[in-house]
This record gives sequence, structure tokens and C-alpha cells, in this order.
Amino acid sequence: MSKRISLADEQRYRYLQSKTRRHFLKQCTTGLGALALGGMMGCQKSGEVQAVESQVDSLLRQVPHFAPKAKRIIYLHMAGAPSQLELFDYKPELAKLDGKDCPQSLLEGKKFAFIQGIPKMLGPQAVFRPRGESGMMVSDNLPHFSTIVDDVALIKTMHTDEFNHAPAQLLLQTGSPRLGRPSMGSWVTYGLGSENEDLPGFMVLVSGGNTPDAGKSVWGSGFLPSVYQGVQCRSEGDPVLYVSNPSGMDGSLRKQTIDAINRINEKEHQEFGDPETLTRISQYEMAYRMQTSVPDVMDIKDEPDYIHEMYGTEPGKTSFANNCLLARRLVEKGVRFVQLFDWGWDMHGVAERESLDEGLPIKCKPVDRAMTALVKDLKQRGLLDETLVVWGGEFGRTPMQENRGGMEWPFKGRDHHTEAFPIWMAGGGVKGGLTYGETDEIGYYGIKDKVHVHDLQASILHLMGMDHEKFTYFAQGRDFRLTDVSGKVIHKLFA
Repeated sequence: MSKRISLADEQRYRYLQSKTRRHFLKQCTTGLGALALGGMMGCQKSGEVQAVESQVDSLLRQVPHFAPKAKRIIYLHMAGAPSQLELFDYKPELAKLDGKDCPQSLLEGKKFAFIQGIPKMLGPQAVFRPRGESGMMVSDNLPHFSTIVDDVALIKTMHTDEFNHAPAQLLLQTGSPRLGRPSMGSWVTYGLGSENEDLPGFMVLVSGGNTPDAGKSVWGSGFLPSVYQGVQCRSEGDPVLYVSNPSGMDGSLRKQTIDAINRINEKEHQEFGDPETLTRISQYEMAYRMQTSVPDVMDIKDEPDYIHEMYGTEPGKTSFANNCLLARRLVEKGVRFVQLFDWGWDMHGVAERESLDEGLPIKCKPVDRAMTALVKDLKQRGLLDETLVVWGGEFGRTPMQENRGGMEWPFKGRDHHTEAFPIWMAGGGVKGGLTYGETDEIGYYGIKDKVHVHDLQASILHLMGMDHEKFTYFAQGRDFRLTDVSGKVIHKLFA
């Protein structure tokens, strides 16, 4: 039986590891090689920063486990959970049940957020048609998307363990419904680094008027070093808060200030050995470089008119369309993971703007246009083959009409549903024109090729060249991974 040690002894052991010559030579050979190569190529940096970067290679490009199909990710998360029954999952049998009492078999042993008593069945509130050469069934709510279905793999049988927004968003983005785990973007950046030292490897854009229900934890770094957390940018005002120089401080004085702070931080690291001190130094340097790089990449005004028309962008405003265009610009500059959150997809039917027949078409219109433009734009620039685009929510919607408080509401909406929801992917090694999985005749259960949230995460990491079972980080006394203790790669999704 292996000897167990206390957390204090473990912390002391890891501190001593970082100080021994044997550990330094074993763990830092790649860093030494990169340092030597940089010197030969004239890429050396000044004093303290060079010393720090030889110890913590935090955001330089890393080597994947195997050859990746994708080099970067744009993840479009529709916070609130779009209704699959009005977008992607055509159910004519459900239309025949419209207005009838829900069978008891669909309610027994189930947990719902708001449904009480016996709700009525609700038929599809949209018209579906086969699209493209693949014949993928897509509703009229997504006319633009219907033109790119042959570039898309649509998963219809996603399922999750959580029926409330915040824990479901956390499970999808961090692998756990509880706070404290690193987000997917943090994991990917930790594993693969960044291709641009002047920009963060993981950047976040939010639209819809609110942040996701789970808050900023869905792009946090958890127990990973904080250098891997997502950096939130804005398409209105200063691109990143607090990056601009304060009033009365020019760039030269700002650099002198950062250098002085970093000298203090380096002395602190030499005394205490806390790796977060190195992260702090790296972030100060990154912030200084971002003063130039971020305003340039975030300025969409110089894009051609036909690009603005394609996306539906309005420079200077906050919108999903602007964020999609910014996402393309960011991946062009080498940002590894770009995360978009668009709030407002929670169609419960308690108000007109949350109704399936009125609110959903309005919500779909700008998003449909912009997400389609993103895929087309990446393709025409030769970026789609190496950029994985992912779109979806945190769960699905029920085939029953929501009857919050046991009442029949004047607007049509659906409650949260864990058993079946859609996610589509494009580019980055994904098989286009594929519809994967099958749900039952009313869209309640997945009956063929079900895909759990952890399966999706494992598949995304695989496309990025990472083995999800070997991709771990030691914290709190054990190894952790994004997919927790489960997840399988869905190879049929790949080209």
C-alpha cells in the first residue's frame, strides 16, 4: 500500500522539486532549447522577463499528443438553451399530439424546472424542410444556416445530467456542475499554448445583454494557473477593461512601472517559489503588449462593406454579429480558443419575447445570419479546415408546453430538457453534411447514437490532437481532466 502524505508535506515536496537541479534539468529541457534557439535567432528579451520565461513556458505553443485536425476553436454558446424542436429536430408526430394531455409515462420520475401537474403536448412551432445535398432537416427559422448544412455535422442526441442553467453550463464548459474546475478554453490553452505572444490564448466575447447564468466561471481557469483563464473583450468602448494607460501616464512610464513591479515579483518568487507569481509577471507583460495588439484586432471598421453586409455588423455596438466577425479576426491572429456567449435563448413562454412563435424567430434572425457568415468567411479565407466551430446550448426543451404554476400561459414555450438537444460543428476535421444520432418520434429521448457532454468534450480535444484520458493536471491531491472519469471520442463525426 502506498504511503499517504499530508497536504503540508506534499506542498513542501513540490516546493523542493522546483528548487532541485535534477528536477530543473528533467522538466525544463524544452524551455532551455527554446531559450537557446531564441538567442541564436536574435529573439532574446530583457533581463528579468527572460529569466522568468525560461522557468514558466506558460503560453508558448505546446506539442499535442498526436497530429491535430484543428488548430483553433470558436465556440458559440447560446446561453439559455435553444429549442431543438423549432430548429433542428423535425417531429411531425408531435404535431398530431398538439394540445393533448402529456402521457404520464413521460412525467414519472422526471425532474423539471417549472412544469407542474399534467402539461399539454406542444407541436413544432416552425416549418421544416430538407436542406442541401445532404437533405438535413432545418426549420425556416434558420434560412442562412440552411445554405451551409453540407459543411456541418449536426448532433441531435446530446444529453446532460443537469436541468438548470448554471450547473448545465458549468458541466458543458468545465466538465463539472460545481464551481472551481477549469473551463474548456483554459484546458485547451494549457495543453497547446498560443500562436501569438501579443494576445491571450483564450478570449471571450459576450452578447445578449447578460453574462451566462453560471457567470464568469464558465471561462475561468479553476485550479490551473490564472494565465490560462479567458480574457473578456468588448466590441463597444475599451476592448479590454483597464488595459489602456491611466490619465497622465504615457507608454514609456507604463513600461517602467511594469518593469519595476516585475522586479519586485521576481524577488518574491525567488523567496517563496509560488508559481502564481510567475503568472502575475507574465500577465503584466501580456497586458502591456495588449495595449497595441488588442485595439488593432478589435477594430472592425476597416473591414470591407461586403463583410459587414455578410455578418450584419454595426461597428461600435455590442452584438453577436460583431462578435462573430471579431472571432474570425482573433483566430487569424493566432488566438487558440475564442468563446462567444449569446444570452436570451430561454423560451419558457411567460412573455412574448420568450415565446417560440414570436420571440424565437426574432432571436434567430441576427444569429442565423452571423454564424453562417462566420463559417463562410472562414472557408473563403482557407481557415475553416483548421478552425473548429461549435454551436449549441446547455440542454434542450421539452415536447410539452410549459405550464408554470400549473397554469396555461397565453404564449407558447417549453421547459428545460436534459435527454436530447442539438450541437453542430463545422470545419477542423468534422464530416460535413452529417446528421448524427436519432431521437424518438416526439424528440423526448435519444434512441440511437447518444452523445453525453463528456463525449463531446473528448471529441473536441481529440480534434485538437489531445488524448482526453492522458490530458491531466495534478491538483488537490489527484489528477484531474476535463472529461472527469468518463467520455468517449465519437470518431464517426470526423472526416
